[in-house]
Amino acid sequence: MKINRNNEYVQYGCGWHAPKGWRNFDSSPTLRFERIPFIGRLYIKNATRFPANVEYGDIVVGLPVSDGECAGVYCSHVLEHLALQDFREALKNTYRILKLGGTFRLVLPDLEHAIQEYVKNDAPSASIDFMKETSLGMAQRPRGIKGLLIELMGNSNHLWMWDFKSIVAELNNAGFSFVRRAQFGDSEDNQFNQVEELSRWANALGVECKKEI
Repeated sequence: MKINRNNEYVQYGCGWHAPKGWRNFDSSPTLRFERIPFIGRLYIKNATRFPANVEYGDIVVGLPVSDGECAGVYCSHVLEHLALQDFREALKNTYRILKLGGTFRLVLPDLEHAIQEYVKNDAPSASIDFMKETSLGMAQRPRGIKGLLIELMGNSNHLWMWDFKSIVAELNNAGFSFVRRAQFGDSEDNQFNQVEELSRWANALGVECKKEI
């Protein structure tokens, strides 16, 4: 399959959801391994392989996209997997590739919702439920070479959680304007309808902002 090189719309951390109308990036080590000639074909970590139109790209380091080239950038359940400093670098790099007036939409777990659910939970397992929901804890440390390799090839832990107030401040500091709480499918740019999945917005925090003209 020919990879779409249209940089107007870029998604990073796409996983297996890679619509053709977008240029899709993921920084998974599994993806890098799968793309090694010959050897990569012999290894299957997940039930399916990454779609052919997914490119390796790390938003923290910077994507292979020119400055001011994107009309829209999207990420879903990605930023919570970044340490705070890496998160801030990701926002800077997202801002850099957007054109003036371009839109950035993101969705990630809502820390405020998780806390509210914890406070309402009277069960003895309330704290355990909270840690599981937020993926902030580790139920079992990886053991042995196999366990370490599995941890290396994945990135399931959440390193930093966000609520709306805190992420507005971070987006403003990165230069974004018109920051608002977003809902599934409410963007004025219909191109986002191709990339957004309703299931990813359940109990989540959606945000839209712009690179001001």
